[in-house]
Amino acid sequence: MDCSLEVAESRDPKGLYKKARGGKIKNFTGIDDPYEPPKNPEIHLKTDQMTLEQEINAIILYLEQQGIIN
Repeated sequence: MDCSLEVAESRDPKGLYKKARGGKIKNFTGIDDPYEPPKNPEIHLKTDQMTLEQEINAIILYLEQQGIIN
């Protein structure tokens, strides 16, 4: 799953990004610790660019291609 830092912060119900920006949480991914995306993910969902329906369809397609569901 992937989205911009701005979107991740706007979706943060616990206020963890705000705490990290205020120095209350150290080594917080995307703030003072770099985000390291997977080099070869099996599936990549861009949640700030896809609808929920598109994300579900992508997951179902992947599971079908892997023979997990039919």
